[in-house]
Amino acid sequence: MTDDTSRVRLEPWSEEDAGLLRALNAPELMGHLGGPETEEQLVRRHRRYVELSADGTGAGRMFRIVLLPEEAVVGSIGFWSQTWDGEPVYETGWAVLPGFQGRGLATSATRAVVAEARAAGLHRHLHAFPSAENTASNAVCRKAGFELLGERDFEYPPGRPMRCNDWRLDLG
Repeated sequence: MTDDTSRVRLEPWSEEDAGLLRALNAPELMGHLGGPETEEQLVRRHRRYVELSADGTGAGRMFRIVLLPEEAVVGSIGFWSQTWDGEPVYETGWAVLPGFQGRGLATSATRAVVAEARAAGLHRHLHAFPSAENTASNAVCRKAGFELLGERDFEYPPGRPMRCNDWRLDLG
Protein backbone atom coordinates (compact mmCIF):
# COMPACT_ATOMS: atom_id res chain seq x y z
CA MET A 1 0.00 0.00 0.00
CA THR A 2 1.33 3.43 -0.91
CA ASP A 3 0.54 6.37 1.36
CA ASP A 4 0.47 8.83 -1.56
CA THR A 5 -1.81 11.71 -0.68
CA SER A 6 -0.11 14.25 -2.95
CA ARG A 7 -3.01 14.27 -5.43
CA VAL A 8 -5.38 15.87 -2.96
CA ARG A 9 -5.43 18.40 -0.14
CA LEU A 10 -7.96 18.32 2.68
CA GLU A 11 -9.31 21.70 3.73
CA PRO A 12 -11.50 22.18 6.82
CA TRP A 13 -15.22 22.36 6.09
CA SER A 14 -16.54 25.93 6.27
CA GLU A 15 -19.70 27.99 5.87
CA GLU A 16 -18.86 28.34 2.16
CA ASP A 17 -19.24 24.58 1.57
CA ALA A 18 -23.06 24.45 1.62
CA GLY A 19 -23.11 24.41 -2.20
CA LEU A 20 -20.71 21.45 -2.26
CA LEU A 21 -22.98 19.56 0.13
CA ARG A 22 -25.95 20.22 -2.18
CA ALA A 23 -23.95 18.94 -5.18
CA LEU A 24 -23.01 15.80 -3.22
CA ASN A 25 -26.71 15.21 -2.48
CA ALA A 26 -27.29 13.99 -6.06
CA PRO A 27 -29.36 10.79 -6.46
CA GLU A 28 -26.45 8.91 -8.06
CA LEU A 29 -24.27 9.66 -5.00
CA MET A 30 -26.92 8.96 -2.38
CA GLY A 31 -28.25 5.68 -3.77
CA HIS A 32 -26.46 3.55 -1.16
CA LEU A 33 -27.43 5.94 1.64
CA GLY A 34 -31.21 6.06 1.44
CA GLY A 35 -31.49 8.66 -1.32
CA PRO A 36 -31.09 12.44 -1.40
CA GLU A 37 -31.80 14.45 1.71
CA THR A 38 -34.33 17.27 1.97
CA GLU A 39 -33.17 20.88 2.09
CA GLU A 40 -33.90 20.95 5.83
CA GLN A 41 -31.74 17.84 6.37
CA LEU A 42 -28.93 19.38 4.30
CA VAL A 43 -29.00 22.57 6.37
CA ARG A 44 -28.71 20.50 9.57
CA ARG A 45 -25.90 18.36 8.12
CA HIS A 46 -23.99 21.45 6.96
CA ARG A 47 -24.31 22.98 10.43
CA ARG A 48 -22.99 19.74 12.02
CA TYR A 49 -20.04 19.70 9.61
CA VAL A 50 -19.15 23.34 10.34
CA GLU A 51 -19.43 22.77 14.10
CA LEU A 52 -17.40 19.55 13.99
CA SER A 53 -14.64 21.24 12.02
CA ALA A 54 -14.49 24.12 14.51
CA ASP A 55 -14.64 21.86 17.61
CA GLY A 56 -10.89 21.40 18.21
CA THR A 57 -11.33 18.63 20.82
CA GLY A 58 -10.20 15.74 18.62
CA ALA A 59 -13.78 14.45 18.35
CA GLY A 60 -13.52 14.64 14.56
CA ARG A 61 -13.42 16.91 11.57
CA MET A 62 -14.99 17.35 8.14
CA PHE A 63 -13.09 18.43 5.03
CA ARG A 64 -13.60 19.37 1.42
CA ILE A 65 -11.35 17.40 -0.94
CA VAL A 66 -9.28 19.59 -3.28
CA LEU A 67 -7.72 18.03 -6.39
CA LEU A 68 -4.12 19.09 -7.04
CA PRO A 69 -2.70 20.85 -8.94
CA GLU A 70 -6.04 21.93 -10.45
CA GLU A 71 -7.33 23.30 -7.10
CA ALA A 72 -10.78 21.89 -7.96
CA VAL A 73 -13.08 21.00 -5.07
CA VAL A 74 -14.10 17.41 -5.83
CA GLY A 75 -15.84 16.05 -2.73
CA SER A 76 -15.97 15.69 1.03
CA ILE A 77 -14.50 13.41 3.67
CA GLY A 78 -14.31 13.40 7.42
CA PHE A 79 -14.06 11.46 10.64
CA TRP A 80 -16.14 11.69 13.80
CA SER A 81 -16.41 9.99 17.19
CA GLN A 82 -18.95 7.30 17.87
CA THR A 83 -19.28 4.11 19.89
CA TRP A 84 -19.20 0.81 18.01
CA ASP A 85 -19.61 -2.52 19.81
CA GLY A 86 -18.99 -0.73 23.11
CA GLU A 87 -15.69 0.84 21.99
CA PRO A 88 -15.18 4.56 21.34
CA VAL A 89 -13.96 4.81 17.73
CA TYR A 90 -13.75 7.19 14.82
CA GLU A 91 -15.97 6.62 11.81
CA THR A 92 -15.15 7.95 8.35
CA GLY A 93 -17.16 8.61 5.24
CA TRP A 94 -16.59 10.32 1.90
CA ALA A 95 -18.20 11.37 -1.37
CA VAL A 96 -16.60 12.38 -4.65
CA LEU A 97 -18.48 14.30 -7.35
CA PRO A 98 -19.39 12.16 -10.39
CA GLY A 99 -17.06 13.95 -12.81
CA PHE A 100 -14.06 13.07 -10.63
CA GLN A 101 -14.83 9.45 -9.73
CA GLY A 102 -12.69 6.55 -10.88
CA ARG A 103 -9.36 8.39 -10.48
CA GLY A 104 -8.36 7.13 -7.03
CA LEU A 105 -9.17 10.45 -5.38
CA ALA A 106 -11.36 8.92 -2.67
CA THR A 107 -8.52 6.54 -1.78
CA SER A 108 -6.00 9.39 -1.62
CA ALA A 109 -8.40 11.45 0.51
CA THR A 110 -9.05 8.48 2.80
CA ARG A 111 -5.31 8.02 3.34
CA ALA A 112 -5.08 11.72 4.17
CA VAL A 113 -7.99 11.53 6.63
CA VAL A 114 -6.31 8.54 8.33
CA ALA A 115 -3.36 10.85 9.06
CA GLU A 116 -5.76 13.48 10.44
CA ALA A 117 -7.48 10.92 12.69
CA ARG A 118 -4.11 9.67 13.95
CA ALA A 119 -3.06 13.23 14.72
CA ALA A 120 -6.33 13.90 16.60
CA GLY A 121 -5.34 10.99 18.82
CA LEU A 122 -8.61 10.43 20.64
CA HIS A 123 -9.38 6.87 19.47
CA ARG A 124 -7.42 3.76 18.51
CA HIS A 125 -9.54 2.63 15.54
CA LEU A 126 -11.08 4.20 12.46
CA HIS A 127 -14.10 2.41 10.96
CA ALA A 128 -15.90 2.77 7.64
CA PHE A 129 -19.33 1.28 6.98
CA PRO A 130 -20.06 1.31 3.23
CA SER A 131 -23.08 -0.56 1.95
CA ALA A 132 -22.17 -4.16 1.19
CA GLU A 133 -23.35 -3.42 -2.37
CA ASN A 134 -21.18 -0.30 -2.83
CA THR A 135 -18.31 -1.81 -4.79
CA ALA A 136 -16.42 1.47 -5.20
CA SER A 137 -16.42 2.46 -1.51
CA ASN A 138 -15.48 -1.06 -0.44
CA ALA A 139 -12.53 -0.89 -2.86
CA VAL A 140 -11.47 2.43 -1.29
CA CYS A 141 -11.39 0.78 2.14
CA ARG A 142 -9.31 -2.13 0.85
CA LYS A 143 -6.85 0.12 -1.02
CA ALA A 144 -6.49 2.46 1.97
CA GLY A 145 -5.42 -0.43 4.20
CA PHE A 146 -8.57 -1.14 6.21
CA GLU A 147 -9.29 -4.67 7.43
CA LEU A 148 -12.70 -6.16 6.57
CA LEU A 149 -14.34 -7.40 9.76
CA GLY A 150 -17.49 -8.64 7.99
CA GLU A 151 -21.03 -7.65 7.13
CA ARG A 152 -23.25 -5.96 9.71
CA ASP A 153 -26.76 -4.61 9.95
CA PHE A 154 -26.75 -0.83 10.16
CA GLU A 155 -29.31 1.97 10.08
CA TYR A 156 -28.62 4.86 7.77
CA PRO A 157 -30.27 7.16 7.83
CA PRO A 158 -31.82 6.31 11.22
CA GLY A 159 -34.85 4.12 10.65
CA ARG A 160 -33.61 2.74 7.32
CA PRO A 161 -31.93 -0.67 7.74
CA MET A 162 -29.09 -1.54 5.42
CA ARG A 163 -26.42 -4.21 5.15
CA CYS A 164 -22.93 -2.74 5.39
CA ASN A 165 -19.37 -3.93 5.55
CA ASP A 166 -17.48 -3.09 8.73
CA TRP A 167 -13.95 -2.01 7.80
CA ARG A 168 -11.44 -1.12 10.54
CA LEU A 169 -8.02 0.50 10.50
CA ASP A 170 -5.75 0.55 13.55
CA LEU A 171 -4.54 4.10 14.16
CA GLY A 172 -1.79 2.99 16.60
